[in-house]
Amino acid sequence: MAKYAKEFPHSTQSYGAFGREFVTESAKLKKPFCLSISFKAPHHPVDPDPMFDDIYKGMVFSKPGNYGREFGEHFSRQSRQGRQFERFHSWNYSDKYDEVMAKYFQQIYAIDYAAGMIRDAVDEAGVADNTVIIYTSDNGFLNGSHGYGSKVLPYEESSRVPLIMFDPRHGNSGKKLRCKALTGNVDFNPTILELAGVDVPGNVDGKSLLALYDDPNAAIHESLPLINVWGPDKVHSLAVVTQEWKYIYWPYAEGDFEPTEELYHLSIDPLENMNVVDRDADHEALQKMRAIYDQRVQRWKEHAVPYHNYQPFAGIFDRGTAEVPAGN
Repeated sequence: MAKYAKEFPHSTQSYGAFGREFVTESAKLKKPFCLSISFKAPHHPVDPDPMFDDIYKGMVFSKPGNYGREFGEHFSRQSRQGRQFERFHSWNYSDKYDEVMAKYFQQIYAIDYAAGMIRDAVDEAGVADNTVIIYTSDNGFLNGSHGYGSKVLPYEESSRVPLIMFDPRHGNSGKKLRCKALTGNVDFNPTILELAGVDVPGNVDGKSLLALYDDPNAAIHESLPLINVWGPDKVHSLAVVTQEWKYIYWPYAEGDFEPTEELYHLSIDPLENMNVVDRDADHEALQKMRAIYDQRVQRWKEHAVPYHNYQPFAGIFDRGTAEVPAGN
């Protein structure tokens, strides 16, 4: 990025400048090209571009309906052992919420600006009618929901991300259609391969998103896993999610910890304010989600890659047939 630093001293716009030049030069070759830009913002340390200091200055932000520690008391003890729990205070969601969120959105605004630089280059290069654009993120942020900060944990705020896809060649383009299908980042690989006219290998986990572009009411997954094997052992978790439900298993069981389950009825409780794992009325759903979870663990046992220490986690996440306590 040193090439662009003088004109664009902040990394976000320098990425935009790089992307703009890449598109301009690639289009001249009259060959297919692929550009992937991964912006550093809005990760920490928080250092927004001062060019946009006035955008959210003094703004008051509405807190979500699950903001604060009182809405996380039903979460597992394991979930409180990582840095996400303490960051509710250390990242100032608890006492400087408006200031923190103003900087957060300021960083995202700068990403939109840089994406616009690249989008303008696509138009100016004359390839806008034949260029597919996918806009997404690698994770969400808890931002004080349930009294947590940061990411990684398998809750909605940190696992859901924006996904916008635009294919100018398709009849549905420009219609601003919303798709409610269950999708995951595993779907980008087969999507891009199909767009490139390359056969999708049969052993990939994802499904092409193009089927949803054809029919926004279609479905490509019945369930997907949410995996965290990063950070302290205590916060490692495996979850499965469907359109209706989410089941989370926390395996850590040393000392006075016990394996813990959580179950959320997402269609009626999208803020995950009620763990219903021990509610009799939801026992049938619990059994169904446990079965889906067990199938994922079995698939892990059979197909985990033999590096990065992934294979042992199949045993760690195997819940067996034991009944485990509800989440606290």
